[in-house]
Order: sequence, then C-alpha cells, then structure tokens
Amino acid sequence: MTLTARIHKAVSEIPAEDWDRLAGPGNPFVSHTFLALLEESGSVGGRSGWSPLPIVIDDGNGRPAAALPAYLKSHSQGEYVFDHSWADAWQRAGGSYYPKLQICAPFTPATGPRLLLGDRPDLAGPLLRAAEQLCEGNELSSAHATFVEPAQLPMFEAAGWLPRSDIQFHWENRGYASFADFLGALSSEKRKNLRKERARAQDGVEIRQLTGADIRPEHWDAFWLFYQDTGARKWGRPYLTRRAFDLIGERMADKVLLVLAFLDGEPVAGALNFIGAQALYGRYWGALVEKPFLHFELCYYQAIDAAIRLGLDRVEAGAQGGHKLARGYEPVRTWSAHFIADPGFRRAVSDFLERERAGIAQDQMHLGERTPFRKG
Repeated sequence: MTLTARIHKAVSEIPAEDWDRLAGPGNPFVSHTFLALLEESGSVGGRSGWSPLPIVIDDGNGRPAAALPAYLKSHSQGEYVFDHSWADAWQRAGGSYYPKLQICAPFTPATGPRLLLGDRPDLAGPLLRAAEQLCEGNELSSAHATFVEPAQLPMFEAAGWLPRSDIQFHWENRGYASFADFLGALSSEKRKNLRKERARAQDGVEIRQLTGADIRPEHWDAFWLFYQDTGARKWGRPYLTRRAFDLIGERMADKVLLVLAFLDGEPVAGALNFIGAQALYGRYWGALVEKPFLHFELCYYQAIDAAIRLGLDRVEAGAQGGHKLARGYEPVRTWSAHFIADPGFRRAVSDFLERERAGIAQDQMHLGERTPFRKG
C-alpha cells in the first residue's frame, strides 16, 4: 500500500468526520471543532505567529489514515514548554531557530494525543517521519510535540525524538462520592483549612456551574472581561479572540463547564473548564473583584465537585501553580518530545534534557511528600 503525506493550510480543509475519526472522542482540544474554531476566530493564523500546517497521511484510498495537529511557529509564545534558551543558543551559534514546527493544541497545556492514529498505530513512525521531512526540506530548526499523553511517548522515542518532562498538578478521583468524601482523605489540619477557605470564598457571593444551553451570551461577555484582565496581568496579550468564545459557546457548549461567581446578581469572576471523556480540564480564570480564596474556589474546589459529579478520573488544572498542592492536587509528570535537525545541536539539547529530567524527578519526589493526604 502506498502512503502519501499531505500538508494542509488549515484543519478546516479536512472533513470533520475524517479528522474526528482519527482523533477519537476523548479529548476536546484535538477535536476538529476546537482546532477549526481557533482558525475561524483568528486566534491562530494571520499575524498570530501560529500558522496551521496539519499533516495527514492518506491510506491510498483517498481517506486520511493518520493526522498531526501541527503549526509553523515564528516565536515560542503560548506553548507552556519553554525553549527560549535553546533559541538563544542556536541563534548565538549563527543558526535560525524560527520558524519551527509545533505539534500541539494551541495555547493549551493539557495532555492529549498528538498522533491522531485512529485504528492505525503502525502509522506513528511514518507520520513523524513526515514531520521530520517537512523540517529538513524547509530548513526548520526543530519540531516539538508538547503535552503528549504518556501512552504515546514511546512512539516518539522509537522514532528518535528527545523526551522532555515537567510537572503539573492534577487532582485524582479515587472513587469519591462527594467533596466531603474527598476531604475525609486529607489530614485533619488540611481538611479544616480547606473548609475555611471554601466558607470565606463563598461568603456573600452566589456560585453557579453552567454548561450547555445554560451558558448565555451575557455569560460569555462577562467571561471575556475576566479573561482580558488575567491576560493583561500575566502575559500582556490574551491569545484567544473574542470571537473564539462565541464559537466555543455555539459549537462546544456541551463540552464546557463555566463556573461563575455573582455579586448582587452580577457576574464578577469565573473559571472556564472543558469536559473530556476522562478528565475535566481547567483552562482560564479571571475576576473583577479581590476576594480571599475565590480563585481557589472557582478553579480548584468547584472543579473537584464537578469531576466527582460527572464521574471523571481527574482534574487537570493547567500549568504551574505549586499552591495547588495544598488543595489536593498532586504532582504529575508531563511529557514533550523534540526533533532537532542539526546533529550537533541535537547532542547539546539531549545532554541538557538528561540533566533536566533528573532534576524534575527529584522535584516530583519532594513535592509528593508534601501532599495534604493522610499518611499511613
């Protein structure tokens, strides 16, 4: 059978039925709907520095048999796996680090499949080789697959890509029947602290969990203000456009959990989550008021409540945030994989990653000793 790799200029060029057959239903961020609405809303493409270049392998019968959500990047923003030092080193050596190829769900530090293989795991190697040839044939310095689900990491390693690890904080559902059941697993002191935080956060505000048709246009208007405020304080420019939130509401509302806090009937803070088959993914948060512990309540405790109610295995609460540890979120290794075209540069990066992985493993061990759960 002859396999042909094709490079498209947009995910929207590929029939949604074909893309989603390969991606599967489990992860909302690699769905055709999500990736296409990023394109339609102008969140990627144009002058964003994210140019869609999805790679598809045809099976010889005119149907996609495997796919890769890939982007040509002219910077390293919005990735949450930091390679700025690599870019500096390569450019000091006289090379051009950008553009590079990024394999990911844009702006989304959530684990998921990066090789969309449907029922053809044997196409992992050819798909990665197509990405490598794209780099080599167009003088791209490198390709980077970020937040690779652990089950797929061996496929990248088998192709010779370099693994890199980091730490996130995820909440694990150990069969809890309620939030009170979860609290019962904590030490007495931590249990009391969490109850106090929730009481203070909830005092004087009404908190609502909204999904599907319950999310109305005015809720998105409010959340846009929250998102802009957080974006301006953290990184200067929000990645998603206003239109993206409208499209999420129109096309993915059943995959969204929007948690809003109301003061005197007006929304003053909110947290946006996406619902997967096994996980609740916390993505964005913002507030127009200062209220102690409201961030923890909307982003972490409400997410735990929802995950238990929905019967989900875990909550992935996004990048960074050691403060999540005291709130029942545990340190978990996350993984990326990297193809470096130049052999000398590859050796230098490989040496760096070996040392970095050892440090990350130590950090995870130490953090794991500080979880709030009862010991013994």
